[in-house]
Amino acid sequence: MSSLIKVDEECLNNCIYDTSKLINKNSKLVRTGKVRDVYETEDSNFILVASDRISAFDRHLTTIPYKGVVLHKVSRWWFNKTKHLVPNHVIDDRDERIMKVKKCKVFPIEFVMRSYLTGSTDTSIWKNYEKGCRYYCGHNLSDNMIKNQKLPNILLTPTTKDEHDELISEKVIIEKKIMTLQEWETCKKYAYILFQIGQEIALKNGLILVDTKYEFGVDENGKIILVDELHTPDSTRYWFSNTYDERMSKSEEPESIDKEIIRKWVKKTYGNPYDLNIDIHIPNELRLNLSEKYLQLYSLITNKQINDN
Repeated sequence: MSSLIKVDEECLNNCIYDTSKLINKNSKLVRTGKVRDVYETEDSNFILVASDRISAFDRHLTTIPYKGVVLHKVSRWWFNKTKHLVPNHVIDDRDERIMKVKKCKVFPIEFVMRSYLTGSTDTSIWKNYEKGCRYYCGHNLSDNMIKNQKLPNILLTPTTKDEHDELISEKVIIEKKIMTLQEWETCKKYAYILFQIGQEIALKNGLILVDTKYEFGVDENGKIILVDELHTPDSTRYWFSNTYDERMSKSEEPESIDKEIIRKWVKKTYGNPYDLNIDIHIPNELRLNLSEKYLQLYSLITNKQINDN
């Protein structure tokens, strides 16, 4: 057990799906996200409320006990750790699920950073490479690489921020004026800074930060800031570093401690998870296992228990 919190069948009944019960009645719902809901406060800022919902393959799957608490506290830890390097949207983050943030205009681009040839979704670098793609989001890929191997260089592989994310390149982003060149270069710089420090800290704690995604926006003063979440097990792929080489030598999948656990199970069990005619049921055993993994990740990254102050 990685946490003093008890993870059992009973806690499955206490998952937070509807976040409205957690906030002040004077706060107005602005947007319902896959995991977080956005409310506007009386002072015209936003609050993000992290639910226990989990989504993958463009659909809601189930709820995971304590997931929202872990996402909030992991983000809070990383935001505090990196705010001197990259400005972020946090105003107040003292609650275990609720974060008060600056209102800003978010760029419609996700900055996906990758350092390994892996993934299970249609936009992932591995799925595209497996199909023969050798030019991915503006990057040339060499032949004869294998799944889960380390890439020669860290790659920034942006996607559109839509209901169904689409791969895109720096060139297209600038040509279509989705972002200015200056905006792109600033966000790109921030993304590489965050990814580098994320990998360094993860490795010190026995983890490989494989890939992640960042979102940026412009605040009311015209300043580009980091928004949404940071290095959570929802947005980030983590592998255990001490078993990676051995598993690769045996052609086995790396040992995950993130959302990929449920993605792999769904793909193996249901074949095409994007087919909305297929009803997907997540067993309670898997829900509890993933809850434990999320709690364990928090402890490994922060060297704290989830219920420590």
